[in-house]
Amino acid sequence: MATNPAQAADAQESDEAGARPPLPSGVVAFVKRDCPTCELVAPVLAALAKRVPLTVYTQDDPGFPEALSPVDDTALAVSWQHGIEAVPTLLRVESGREVERAVGWHREEWEALSGVEGLGPGLPALRPGCGSLSVDPAHAPALRARFEGGKLHARRVALSSLEDEMEIAFERGWSDGLPVVPPTEARVLAMLDGTDRDPQDIVATVPPDLVPCTVEKVAINAVMAGCRPEYLPVVLTAVEAACTDAFNVHGLLATTMSAGPVLIVNGPIRRRIGMNSGKNVFGQGNRANSTIGRALQLVVRNVGGGRPGDVDRATLGNPGKVGFCFAEDEEGSPWTPLATDFGLEAGTNAVTLFPGEGPRTIVDQLSREPESLSRSFAAALRSMLSPKMALAFDVVLVVSPEHARIYREAGWSKEDLRAKLHALTLMPGDELVRGAGGIAEGLPEGVRGQSIPKFRPDGIHIVHAGGGAGLFSAIIPGWANGAMGSQTVCRAID
Repeated sequence: MATNPAQAADAQESDEAGARPPLPSGVVAFVKRDCPTCELVAPVLAALAKRVPLTVYTQDDPGFPEALSPVDDTALAVSWQHGIEAVPTLLRVESGREVERAVGWHREEWEALSGVEGLGPGLPALRPGCGSLSVDPAHAPALRARFEGGKLHARRVALSSLEDEMEIAFERGWSDGLPVVPPTEARVLAMLDGTDRDPQDIVATVPPDLVPCTVEKVAINAVMAGCRPEYLPVVLTAVEAACTDAFNVHGLLATTMSAGPVLIVNGPIRRRIGMNSGKNVFGQGNRANSTIGRALQLVVRNVGGGRPGDVDRATLGNPGKVGFCFAEDEEGSPWTPLATDFGLEAGTNAVTLFPGEGPRTIVDQLSREPESLSRSFAAALRSMLSPKMALAFDVVLVVSPEHARIYREAGWSKEDLRAKLHALTLMPGDELVRGAGGIAEGLPEGVRGQSIPKFRPDGIHIVHAGGGAGLFSAIIPGWANGAMGSQTVCRAID
């Protein structure tokens, strides 16, 4: 999105402007008046000009240094294109190509580069310079958009000066109902710093409209969601996982149930990007948790066309459909990380996508033995979605640190807990048939006399997360897991 017609015009010219212009042969200097070191070496440059071919580019004052007929680079184009990070910078150029560089004032380096001895005899031997205006945050984003905008192929949207960027996003249907960050070229280019993938690489074909989605398009939606560039690898992996046949995001959108993608992150990347796995783990306040899941949902909406009331047919929905993402507390866990259940090694950066609803709290403040606590968990699990439903829905059980301590102290593994829960959630078929207990909902008569498992053998996923105080855990109910439903998908993050 370009915020005004001038920005859009700049973007169209960026390929032409992006070609690096050759520098004149000889010695080339970059300076600015607002730099004490540049002021200090102005006489040195004047002395050099008498001995060697010298070209001086000035960044802030076209008349500085006065005696040298400097080249006006107040637009900073030459400084940007030649990577000037500090001034003064001295280059030696041969046939238009830089062959040597000295940054700041260092007498020996300047003499070696220029081939002129005895420079600045009354000056200190060295003096550091100042930051180049071309890398100043006040100028660098616009310069980057001007000269690197050719990397971006997405359609530019020009807005008039009277149009409000936030309101336009609402009006054109790009928002999930909350304000989005305008995806200017500068912001999208900065977001792409989070990956070394080519912006035009195809990440996935996004349902329901089956639109090819490039890295650039994911980056645009990550900007809109409020992500930082370091979150982008997680978002890219989530998009890849969501668009697999196994996860079936089209079916998840089209169902009238309330489920949506739930993202669970494992590996060192959790801590590197500052994800929350502790207090208020499902709640507000953490930028990574809040925006990564939202970015996936915006990709599905804005690229794939999955909009509520259209393909998204949820009867009720849930707040997590804006974005539901959290990290597992691996360091405090008595068990191996969730990603290892899918064959990845512990310590692997990974994202697991589960087709789930909002979390439901389990309260047990008195159990101090794993048998009792497991029965509390099982009672909640048996009633999940409906006490008459079995086998069709998986679940994520999120065990908090205080509850996990009970299993740790008793020496229970994750497999021990899972096996116990399967045993405790076996249900008599006579209680599940239609009409039993005065409830019309239920299973066919054929299950009478049988013991029916609530979950498939691999249908209980156990995760450790939450604050250190509070005897509360949670279940995240799943959506249909059969051929027409969604499978949990785990992928390593590149």
